[in-house]
Amino acid sequence: MDISNERKLAARAKALGESADPQAFDELAGLTESDSPLARRLAASALGKLAGLVPAPPSVKVLQKLLSDSHPQVRQYSAKALGAFGTDAGPALDDLRDMYRSPAEKEYVKRSVLTAGKTIREAMRIAESQAIHTCRSCGVRVEADEYARSMRAFNRSFCDKCFDEVYLRRRNWDAKVELQKTIKARDGTIVQSDGERRIAEWLADNNIAYRYDERIRILDGYAIRPDFYLPEYDVYIEYWGMKTLDYKIGMLKKQKLYQQEGKRLISLYPEDKENLGILIKRKIHRLLAKT
Repeated sequence: MDISNERKLAARAKALGESADPQAFDELAGLTESDSPLARRLAASALGKLAGLVPAPPSVKVLQKLLSDSHPQVRQYSAKALGAFGTDAGPALDDLRDMYRSPAEKEYVKRSVLTAGKTIREAMRIAESQAIHTCRSCGVRVEADEYARSMRAFNRSFCDKCFDEVYLRRRNWDAKVELQKTIKARDGTIVQSDGERRIAEWLADNNIAYRYDERIRILDGYAIRPDFYLPEYDVYIEYWGMKTLDYKIGMLKKQKLYQQEGKRLISLYPEDKENLGILIKRKIHRLLAKT
């Protein structure tokens, strides 16, 4: 990009951030798509300065997307800006957590991420102390300790009675999943299928860090278990290994959740087993090229 044009975009982003204009969101959102890292960084900063004026949900969405930007200072300023949105930035906490845990992330970025996460959680704590909650299952009012217990376990609000019922169902389901893991990859990871074994071994052989079958929250109140998560790339891998109707329905629902939340997903199938390494490498590069 021509340096004079880059300076114009950067100056415009800075001016919008100082304008106190609630109508500035659309233009700033456009600037976050600029080819200039400087313009993207200042647009993210401007959104943070306008927190409380610009619409919160779309602003948080834009800033969440920038957390995966290829330029570290853009990621840093996006994290800082998210902290200004307080409780509205709650959906970004999982992304911030993954950034902080990533061994590939810059330390100065991690410091901003940590501060933003603490600010958002404290805002949520203050808001929750004044809120009234009801049980997601039976509708009765829940006390503060019941709410804290159920949210910590399920990200949903349950009274103690319903909590115990849900906990029992979840424990039985988790036990069933664990019993299905009978195949050991070379690095010791126990997986459910030959396809997953090949994926785990290719990732390990190529020194790509991964987390296997770890529950995460993608939608508010909805927990899913991705087959693989690559923290260095913020990419998820799902191996769709069955052909039954119920399985396909669940697959489509899960794929929709990833898409709705803007998560980067690589889908692999049994017919891909002989070329898994080539496909994973190609798809990672394709996903990263879009950021």
